[in-house]
Amino acid sequence: MSNKVTKLDQLEIGDIAKVITIDVSGELRRRLMEMGLTRGTLIEVIGKAPLGDPIEYKFKGYNLSLRKEEANKVVVEH
Repeated sequence: MSNKVTKLDQLEIGDIAKVITIDVSGELRRRLMEMGLTRGTLIEVIGKAPLGDPIEYKFKGYNLSLRKEEANKVVVEH
């Protein structure tokens, strides 16, 4: 990792990053954390829909698809 801080939706297929924080409060924050997006989690971009939304990620042994709007709230170190 090159230690560049960015948002999860800005990564490209094949990139691996570490979750730093979730930059939103309320229901969306709770839901993302319940899915396992917690500080220190390594996450890999494995695919994007033809128009770029949603984006598929792999972490903690499972795949998760997020909309760009949701992924934009996750701050990662890449």
